[in-house]
Amino acid sequence: MTLLDLERPSARPLRQTVSRREDGEGSVQVQMDPNVRIERAKVFAVYGKGGIGKSTTSSNLSAAFSKLGKRVLQIGCDPKHDSTFTLTKQLTPTVIDILEQVDFHTEELRPEDYVFEGYNGVMCVEAGGPPAGTGCGGYVVGQTVKLLKEHHLLDDTDVVVFDVLGDVVCGGFAAPLQHAERALVVASNDFDSIFAMNRIIAAIRAKSKNYEVRLGGMIANRSDATDEIDRFNAAIGIERIAHFPILDAVRKSRLKKSTLFEMESSPEVDLACAEYMKLAATLWVGDKRFDAVPMKDREVFEFLGFE
Repeated sequence: MTLLDLERPSARPLRQTVSRREDGEGSVQVQMDPNVRIERAKVFAVYGKGGIGKSTTSSNLSAAFSKLGKRVLQIGCDPKHDSTFTLTKQLTPTVIDILEQVDFHTEELRPEDYVFEGYNGVMCVEAGGPPAGTGCGGYVVGQTVKLLKEHHLLDDTDVVVFDVLGDVVCGGFAAPLQHAERALVVASNDFDSIFAMNRIIAAIRAKSKNYEVRLGGMIANRSDATDEIDRFNAAIGIERIAHFPILDAVRKSRLKKSTLFEMESSPEVDLACAEYMKLAATLWVGDKRFDAVPMKDREVFEFLGFE
């Protein structure tokens, strides 16, 4: 069986009714409209420490899914709206910017106002965010998904990739987890990155109490070695599902505003593209869901480190 022979998934089942409870002790949650759900597509939310390469990972993963013949939608969840520029070759306007232009009258919008086609047919949306200090990113995510539903843009989509801003620090940044089927964490082989990954895993675990999101694995990025990552993964119960070492080709691809799949063939480009294709194929047919148990902050501090 070739990668292109992989079967399409059946429609995702509707979420079962569960008794509502707080996602975490002392939490004040951003609640999504229960009627606004992504019901058909496989939905992935990509998290990780700020600057770890989530947008690079998300865009190349989206490109890889498209290479498998899947209809892909990538949603950037960062006010910088730079998640999809390697796919579209531009900084596209955000959903919030477009909504402000029509005084939030969604009936005045057309899909082409905020959805842009990128490399190999990947559809790209930049959700954007409220002005600094004035609102919640969870609201922005909710409005974006609602708008996509109203225009039936999710009806024929196979894969949705949420590229989420930085570390999870509040319910707003965690809002994509209320739509996702699986969450992926990007980390490198260093203390700060693994410390952030541990807190992200705690957020995913909290959200899994009320939503169907589960931890789908971690992606090692910008690291030639993975010894500390692997040691930590074994301790909490998660696996590394892909590894991308430090590659100059990645830096060059960002400068060229291109995905790795558009770069001139070379040994490192070819290996990286093959790893993304393998990752996309694994996520498409697989259903790995890890019940990792995060450490307390002090435990992470004591656990990590070199002799």
